[in-house]
Amino acid sequence: MNFFFHLLQLLVFFLCFKQRLCFSATQAMVLPLKTETGLNSQPSNKISFHHNVTLTVELTVGSPPQAVTMVLDTGSELPWLNCKKKTQTLTSVFNPLSSSSYSRIPCISPICQKQTRDLPNPVVCDEEKLCDVFVSYADGSSLEGNLASDTFRIGSLNKPGTLFGCMGLGSSSNPQEDAKTTGLMGMNRGSLSFVTQLGLSKFSYCISGRDSSGVLILGEGNHSWVGNMAYTPLVQMSTPLPSYDRFAYTVKLEGIKVGNKILALEKSILVPDHSGAGQTMVDSGTQFTFLLGPVYTALKNEFLVQTKGVLVPLGDPNFVFQGAMDSCFRVPANQGKLPPLPAVSLMLNGAEMVVGGELLLYRVPGMVKGGDWVYCMTFGNSDLLGIAAFVIGNHHQQNLWMEYDLAKSRLGFVETRCDSAGQRLGLDP
Repeated sequence: MNFFFHLLQLLVFFLCFKQRLCFSATQAMVLPLKTETGLNSQPSNKISFHHNVTLTVELTVGSPPQAVTMVLDTGSELPWLNCKKKTQTLTSVFNPLSSSSYSRIPCISPICQKQTRDLPNPVVCDEEKLCDVFVSYADGSSLEGNLASDTFRIGSLNKPGTLFGCMGLGSSSNPQEDAKTTGLMGMNRGSLSFVTQLGLSKFSYCISGRDSSGVLILGEGNHSWVGNMAYTPLVQMSTPLPSYDRFAYTVKLEGIKVGNKILALEKSILVPDHSGAGQTMVDSGTQFTFLLGPVYTALKNEFLVQTKGVLVPLGDPNFVFQGAMDSCFRVPANQGKLPPLPAVSLMLNGAEMVVGGELLLYRVPGMVKGGDWVYCMTFGNSDLLGIAAFVIGNHHQQNLWMEYDLAKSRLGFVETRCDSAGQRLGLDP
């Protein structure tokens, strides 16, 4: 990160201290959560979330408060809310006209001139001379609106003046899923992210694989009972490159192992090239894990070799699940459970993320071949999506306690029963 970003962080922490607007380890949430006696001597901020394709957090915004549901996304920056008028299909919206604390940001504001991932450069103004915001995603969806501010309430904490995008135009690739959420909570390291605006030095979450629940902790917390974490450094790059996201949670991928065999990969393909393409990002807003084409092909081929006689390939070269996953298999519907499979290990700098068992395959909803279900490997080809990066999605983060330690610039994780973790932290079972 460059000097100006560090200066911004210091300014944010100073304002937090003076105005008592940011999280600290001594604050507790006023959401339907509680801390069990003896677990944390200094209760931290805990939020429950749910997930199917996305992880969602419930909070309130505006004056008087409006309940909103936001997608937890460590892969993006600017928080945004859907400010469209209510329709029959989209009822989860934020109404800025009903909030007395809502404020639109004009183009002449210094914050609008700031160069970030989600604010265009040069500045684009709408017809009312308001700061324009445009975000787009790899699936082809996009949103457009105005930069605004309002009071965000997370439990007992009020955070006036939180910047966000108030989105009213755009297209979506999944309108049914969007109807369940009001917006997106950008959690990367950018200057406009929720993490930076709240002055967080650490946050963590745990996603249950048994149901749709999980726990999110904002702040330090004390969760030593989860076991010893493995840590990998977050990669820093201050020089802007066209294909590199400097504010993502980037780690160093050093290799991939299938069973006990390490894939024969050129080391150069696992590191960013001269344009920045090839970084490895940890992204809670993406469901599956995606690998650059040559690496995906090597993994696919070795997985086929090691599962020969165990899994029956689909045999349809034209079928590609979600546009990027073409390693698919037939599993008898009456089989009950998947056969034993070789684990796939992502070998990171100082840590190893092991993906095994049912997390390796995903059943394609509604697709049946004869009397067989269709399952696809949960690793996809980044090239088919037009993503010039490795992306570790939330499916492979299930039942791992994931800790984002910004103060020490590292990512930690340890295998945990996340349903039990939620109960230990006072969540309803």
